[in-house]
Amino acid sequence: MKIAIVGFGLEGKSNFAYFSKKFPDADWTIFDERTELDDAPKNIKTILGDGAFDQIFGFDLVLRSAGIPPYKISQKENIWSSTREFFAECPAPIIGVTGTKGKGTTCTMIRNILHADGQNAFLVGNIGVPALNELKKITADDVVVFEISSFQLWDLERSPQIAVVLRIEADHLDKHGDMENYIAAKSNIASHQTPNDKIVFYEKNTASRAIAELSAGEHIPYPANIKFDTSVLCVPGAHYIEDATAAIAAVSDILTDFESIEKGLANFTAMPHRLQWVRNLRGVDFYDDNFSASYPSLDVAVKAFPDRPIVLIAGGKDRGLDNFDEIVQAIDQSTVKKVFLIGETAQKIADKLSVDYQICEDLATAVGSAVEIAQDGDVVLMSPGAPSFDMFKSFYDRGEQFQKLVEELK
Repeated sequence: MKIAIVGFGLEGKSNFAYFSKKFPDADWTIFDERTELDDAPKNIKTILGDGAFDQIFGFDLVLRSAGIPPYKISQKENIWSSTREFFAECPAPIIGVTGTKGKGTTCTMIRNILHADGQNAFLVGNIGVPALNELKKITADDVVVFEISSFQLWDLERSPQIAVVLRIEADHLDKHGDMENYIAAKSNIASHQTPNDKIVFYEKNTASRAIAELSAGEHIPYPANIKFDTSVLCVPGAHYIEDATAAIAAVSDILTDFESIEKGLANFTAMPHRLQWVRNLRGVDFYDDNFSASYPSLDVAVKAFPDRPIVLIAGGKDRGLDNFDEIVQAIDQSTVKKVFLIGETAQKIADKLSVDYQICEDLATAVGSAVEIAQDGDVVLMSPGAPSFDMFKSFYDRGEQFQKLVEELK
């Protein structure tokens, strides 16, 4: 049996570990567009570099990593993925969460509520834990919370029993091509549901509503119909309240004790680099929102502090999205008093801003300049609203460098 692994990152490694046990006598080939792999298994054939995916043909099984668009793979038959395998083999009910912003937060809230209710819940998927790594641990008595991206949904032919569709805005169009294809990929979270399933959707968002219409299951809109004591949340921002209402709607039918809702939400703290508080220095609070890679993320971040002046650090890789007017509008209509801009998008944002700004050559300059003007009661917020790859290895790297610079401030 000939098996191709397409992409050998975190998911590709997970695929090899799982499927090499399922097919121990298989003939393996790894395809990756990088020119070097220092962690490939020994004695496994590798085809690397530009055009590697054009050489995929004649395989009995092609394992696509989520970040690789299906159209880049030359062989069109026998395509499979870790997400499709997990959905086919998982013995437990799956709560799947997708959207442009808030997936990780909502998934974590769901997991916390279920744990407070005494249920065993596995948190997997795009949040960083490859689903196949956990599969053998899961029983029919458990619940799976799956953060599922458009890339994982792209060719999925099953939908979760409980689907949650958060707000959807333009994102990843460099891979999906246009908004229509992006929404079409997201739609697989709903399109294969049965009348026994349920979909929770963000009623204020056109794309979210459109995806929900494809579901044959019960339709639950949020946030208007879901109420809870918001004082139990220890994180700032109206978006956290909205994510909590989505989480509540998702689990309401499977809880044994409704007091678990407030207990679970009270245990929620901001995830790393997602509007994460770093420190207070001379009355100034520093927040790391470096997971922010698009306009919707920046929008909710600047709205999280409606009563405090914000010194904003923004900018990053230019993905060719024509949404700078939206970014600027979000900034101009917030309490931002000055913006320090970095990266490829810096000048494009600056050209449209009405608030004061400064373009900085690097992050250290931006942080140093921001702290110079920040006053007691202000918030210094880094929410780039753009990807990290122009100046950093990843958003984790960007966030860690920001936190290091902030911790070193005197």
